[in-house]
Amino acid sequence: MAGGTAHFTAPFELTYAYKRSLGPVLSGFFTALRSGQILGARAADGRVIVPPAEYDPLTGAATTGLVELSQEGTVSSWTWIAEPREAHPLPHPFALALITLAGADTALLHAVDAGSPEAMSAGMTVRAAWREVRTGSIRDIACFVPPGHPDFEAPRPEPVDDEPITRVKIPSRLTYTITASPTLSVFLTALLERRILGWRCPTSGRVYVPPRGASPTSGEKMEEIVELSQKGTVTTYCVVNIPFEGQRLTPPYVCAHIVLDGADVPLLHLVGGCGPEEVRMGMRVEAVWDDTPAPTLESVRYFAPIDEPDATAAELEEASR
Repeated sequence: MAGGTAHFTAPFELTYAYKRSLGPVLSGFFTALRSGQILGARAADGRVIVPPAEYDPLTGAATTGLVELSQEGTVSSWTWIAEPREAHPLPHPFALALITLAGADTALLHAVDAGSPEAMSAGMTVRAAWREVRTGSIRDIACFVPPGHPDFEAPRPEPVDDEPITRVKIPSRLTYTITASPTLSVFLTALLERRILGWRCPTSGRVYVPPRGASPTSGEKMEEIVELSQKGTVTTYCVVNIPFEGQRLTPPYVCAHIVLDGADVPLLHLVGGCGPEEVRMGMRVEAVWDDTPAPTLESVRYFAPIDEPDATAAELEEASR
């Protein structure tokens, strides 16, 4: 609990690594970055666009090819980052600037390691400083540096003779703090005691779990709390066979909609304690808890099959409504 209140707070991180296939234009751009080169795309009217685009953003016409650009450019505008965050390219204060490279007609957004905001100005010259290990990413350019910086006169990296880069991974991450509502805090507190609670709609009488602050059908506030059984019925399920980024379980495993006895809507959770081939609709299961529960549904490790007859077709239809 936080601040002596009855509300739970917890840090939360939403991450997703998006993988995209590259066409010939972007494939050439990222492959060149690995070799310490910066390429732009030439538009039909002769303008050079960087980062390169397959189509001219002004006319929609296809660009006609890639051209190598200078390592040096001019800052057109900038902002100072006094307190860099984890995702920023440099761990110390730096400028984020629009840089027009010699030979280009559009600006590239990148970091400038100038040392102080007083060292920054529109019109100043900067040069690309490269990472020692390059993978084919815009971050292969560690930053841009002004004259006088130790890396300004550094030699260009040696070209890399390797397979073209045809796919890139683009990580996305959002970090924030969640504050549980009063209703959710009651639900989470009960999990510490190995209890699962539901809330009853005052109009329909349906019991919802996890709780909502208001009935999704009538919009009325739900105040009546119902302690639910640890047992339930599998209504539908999915066997996860494909691995993916950030996966905590090793496939195959089963995710299922489980209607707990006393509830009217399913709870999405794992089914364990048996092989995926043994899981079936109508199967009766019971919660298996961690030794030390926490205020999270992950305190229920999974729902395991129990020695009870499967739900009948009529019972399964009723549970699935």
